[in-house]
Amino acid sequence: MGLIYRSLRFSLLILVSAFAGHTLQAQEISITLGPDEIGENQAWTITITASNERLKSYGDFPEIEGFRMRGTSSSSSTQIVNGQISSSQSVTMTYAPTGQGTFTIDPFQIKINDKMYSSPGKTVKVGPPAERQQRNDPFRSFFDHDPADSFFGRDEKTEFVDVKEDAFLALTTDKESAYVGEGITSTLSFYVADNNRAPLQFHDLGKQLSDILKKVRPENAWEENFNIENINGEPVTIGGKRYTQYKIYQGVFYPLNAEDIRFPSVGLEMIKYKVAKNPSFFGQNRQEDFKTFYSKPKTVRVKELPPHPLREQVAVGDYLLDERISSGDLETGQSFSYQFNIYGEGNISAINEPSVDSDENFDFYDPNIDQNINRRNNHVTGSKSFSYFGIPKEPGQYNLKDYFKWIFFNPKTQKYDTLMSSQVVTVTGESKKNESIQSNDLGSFYDRIEAENNQLKSTDSFEWIKIFANILILTMLATTAIIIFKK
Repeated sequence: MGLIYRSLRFSLLILVSAFAGHTLQAQEISITLGPDEIGENQAWTITITASNERLKSYGDFPEIEGFRMRGTSSSSSTQIVNGQISSSQSVTMTYAPTGQGTFTIDPFQIKINDKMYSSPGKTVKVGPPAERQQRNDPFRSFFDHDPADSFFGRDEKTEFVDVKEDAFLALTTDKESAYVGEGITSTLSFYVADNNRAPLQFHDLGKQLSDILKKVRPENAWEENFNIENINGEPVTIGGKRYTQYKIYQGVFYPLNAEDIRFPSVGLEMIKYKVAKNPSFFGQNRQEDFKTFYSKPKTVRVKELPPHPLREQVAVGDYLLDERISSGDLETGQSFSYQFNIYGEGNISAINEPSVDSDENFDFYDPNIDQNINRRNNHVTGSKSFSYFGIPKEPGQYNLKDYFKWIFFNPKTQKYDTLMSSQVVTVTGESKKNESIQSNDLGSFYDRIEAENNQLKSTDSFEWIKIFANILILTMLATTAIIIFKK
């Protein structure tokens, strides 16, 4: 091994000297797709290559329907031709087909060195398994045999062993019981202990997660999905033991009725590698295998809200009020704007507009509504704003709390609470109450009332007209019956 080390060190010195006297060529990033046709037992690849620059970072390779990710490999090379130095680094994702057929690779993008690069995709045909033929070289003699093959153990068949993993899949919730309408933060995570020795890797996560969510999502709840895009490990401590937590899914469920929320057991298939019993320097030291990890089922008890006349209508959460008004000094007949902004933690989408009471003193019009929802740090927060236009009709001083109020249930205090306006406005000017009545046009029919005679008249003089009309109708009926009978 000392000989090998000295040889590699000498080669490295030569390469450094070469770089000192030559210039690198232009930098280039490329994405290369595998062949158009492969056998069912052959691999298909996507390769990222950085020419004449360092491959510092790259994003996720695409999930491909009909193929299963098998892992990545990397390589690098440097060449000096006619005084020009060229180098390249590449990363290759290998895909294994799950069956025969023709599959379409949709166009996709990958972030490489902090820039987005596109690939147009292609169509790949997967045929029957290809025959693997042993190539015999008639010119290879005993003297062509590489002694390193035996020295490094490549002539021996590698034996792989299954290492016991220290990892598990779990679905957790932030509470064991909740009221109807109260948020339940649910997280599906894969945990790997710091002292785990079994190599593990995610695969086909997009399709698996789609199937998992069909089972996890309860039918009797509103969902706010955190939409996890990148799976990053976070250190956590469980029972005094250190783990790395990989969040796969996180969302908040708001029960729509008093039925319990039940999360069934779900499975996540992981790539688990077996390791070589006697690892060698040049040989294959691990073998791909699969294992499915299952979460435990979980039930969250859902409770009815305490008795209240509006129990079926109120929102549930921890809310505060932020209000704004265009002016506290108003004039009759002149419009003003008022904003009733509810903000806090809860199901923002379920917030209904406050009850507003118009009377002879004010006219209020239907509000404009603006909603904002934030999903982060295991909580759903946000605001819902109601913007009103009002017209005062009577002078005086008024408390807007008599007009604007919003009732909700706070699960933290386990009590009903009311948000009401604290604004006090002063209205000056002449009364506009009567003008409001006059402004309503009742139509031309009512305009003629003043010009018409209001003296009562008897209807007896019209009796002979009724008798004549009845005789005429009977005659017409009789004539019609005779004509039908003759036909």
